[in-house]
Amino acid sequence: MRKLQNTLYITTQGSYLHKERETLVVERGGQKAAQLPVHAIGHIFCFGNVLVSPFLMGFCGENGVNLAFFSENGRYLGRLQGRQSGNILLRRAQYRQSENHPVPVTRNIIAAKIQASKRVLQRYIRNRDDEDGAVREAVAALNGSLRQLKQADKLDTVRGIEGDAAARYFAVFGRLVNAKSGFVFAGRNRRPPRDPVNALLSLLYSVIGKEISGALQSVGLDPQAGFLHADRPGRDSLAQDILEEFRAWQADRLALSLINRSQLKPQDFVTESSGAVSLKAEARKVLFQALQAKKQEKIVHPFLQEEVEIGLLPHIQAMLLARHLRGDLAEYPAFLMR
Repeated sequence: MRKLQNTLYITTQGSYLHKERETLVVERGGQKAAQLPVHAIGHIFCFGNVLVSPFLMGFCGENGVNLAFFSENGRYLGRLQGRQSGNILLRRAQYRQSENHPVPVTRNIIAAKIQASKRVLQRYIRNRDDEDGAVREAVAALNGSLRQLKQADKLDTVRGIEGDAAARYFAVFGRLVNAKSGFVFAGRNRRPPRDPVNALLSLLYSVIGKEISGALQSVGLDPQAGFLHADRPGRDSLAQDILEEFRAWQADRLALSLINRSQLKPQDFVTESSGAVSLKAEARKVLFQALQAKKQEKIVHPFLQEEVEIGLLPHIQAMLLARHLRGDLAEYPAFLMR
């Protein structure tokens, strides 16, 4: 089983990263701020004005370390892509199935997403009053979407069901936000996010998505050739596909926890002149610390029936998809906690 490696989030402006023997050094103002064993790091995410030495870049490319760059406000800019691993026959199988038979994989992914979304809402019903029954109605609608999904045999039909389910989910998502927190969620918006809750969700989706991209590449899959999401230059469509399994279960739940436990507050966000909202630097640190802690927690994987760290889930799902494409598994077992 793969060992969970650390994710390094660099948010302090002016930081300089370089490799010193078998360690990664973070310098600020010419002084060492941190020194870590380089082989214990699997992902490096740099936000804003962060410099990385060419030697460290070369090490990342050669050793499969996922090095990604974001704007200071969290907008994804790009990543270093090292040597492609895996067998060309696997990628050819991926291209054939994504082009000719995308529905079975897509249907399993969306079923897992809708189930996870439903369980987020059901947790709310257990813990709070649903006075007007709106959340229960949304749960019933998601159950209807799951029934429709079983009969879907065309990609556009699956996409339509997914879109309707997402609309139903986010229509009541704001009720899950504690009114005393000071946060308000009126609906999903992005590119750019225009309120703190959407800014938090977008950043989580982006960071988790880049971890999935690295995992897919590590098993020899092409992150850009998806089943659900259409091809688009510069978009990792397959990573976006797999991300659907983790949006509600990992990102949405973490966002709600940080808000409802007052670990993040409305004043931790800033609104730019364009109307875009983003997290302040200190708030990003709180978020990334919480995300890293969550990744170290262990669960029993529903398909493997083995105890694994949450941070390994992208790699496990990438491996399972590769096994399906090779013909070792009849279906792709999308991630779904029972």
